Amino acid sequence: MKILITGNLGYIGPIVGRYLKHRNPSDFVAGLDSGFFAHCLTAVSYSPEVCIDAQFFGDVRTIEESFLKGYDGIVHLAAVSNDPMGNKFEAVTDEINHKASVELARKAAAAGVKSFVFASSCSIYGFADGGPRKETDTLNPLTAYARSKVATEQGLEQLSASTNMTITSLRFSTACGMSDRIRLDLVLNDFVAGAITTGKITVLSDGSPWRPLIDVKDMARAIDWALTRPAGNGGKYLAVNIGRNDFNYQVKDIAQVVADVLPGTEISINVNAQPDKRSYKVDFLFSASWRRSHQPVVNLYQSATEIREGLTRMQFTDKNFRESDLIRLKVLEKHMAGNRINSNLEWINKTTTL
Repeated sequence: MKILITGNLGYIGPIVGRYLKHRNPSDFVAGLDSGFFAHCLTAVSYSPEVCIDAQFFGDVRTIEESFLKGYDGIVHLAAVSNDPMGNKFEAVTDEINHKASVELARKAAAAGVKSFVFASSCSIYGFADGGPRKETDTLNPLTAYARSKVATEQGLEQLSASTNMTITSLRFSTACGMSDRIRLDLVLNDFVAGAITTGKITVLSDGSPWRPLIDVKDMARAIDWALTRPAGNGGKYLAVNIGRNDFNYQVKDIAQVVADVLPGTEISINVNAQPDKRSYKVDFLFSASWRRSHQPVVNLYQSATEIREGLTRMQFTDKNFRESDLIRLKVLEKHMAGNRINSNLEWINKTTTL
């Protein structure tokens, strides 16, 4: 099998590339990335891309159909990847996360790609009362990032009616866990970093909002399943929640797990905070029925422990890490300040396209 991973030089990509090559060493695995975060290595002294077969640099907005010929599967991770970036670059978020993603899938189908895996998000449920959200429930995206995921899912479902390509939208829980390029702008990762550097976790909300979490290693397992999913198993287009019912946590419980992993940590909760509207529990029983052998296995305690161990190997002591290269928005802002990328998130003076 020949597989292309877009956005592989980010947080999840190194884990996915390594997992796919380990699962089947005879597969050809390539990566395609703009390279904005390639330098943000953590707890490793080498490029993790030595584990895959080829690395390409390019913008998903300019990929030519001819480049995709010969690939059997595409794992589409490339995106403006969180709410802060989506809020700052709202138009670009729609351009990259939605329009370019659907166009990439169209070109992939025309090029003969058999399987297209889209990294969607449970954030599309927004604020949800009335029990855990199922795939058939109404979507309530509250941010530019979440809206872009909804629009892409809709575009992919429409595309599937006119192609032979199997398309799977994986609605991932909030990512967590150690990576060769860890992000510290995610709730569990942030809490562990704060506990290590200050001995304190500051919860800005009242701690009651719900979040489903999933370790990056389990995200890779789900992607592996989706890549080889036959159309008869769920349909030519399938959107599924990815996580586990017992991996829904309130934010205050996430903080407590980190305090258990790092004894002596103080937890500060803002009991007077305004309600956080980004609160949702998610039901994962539907996806479990399709992918019994690829269920999440890494629990929150294990994820927090591995982050602690990884940051300790780095001798991590930066109390101002929220201003560092481990926060994706800060990296983009530094690139812009250095006149390396423009406000459309393009490399300046770079003309090569794929």
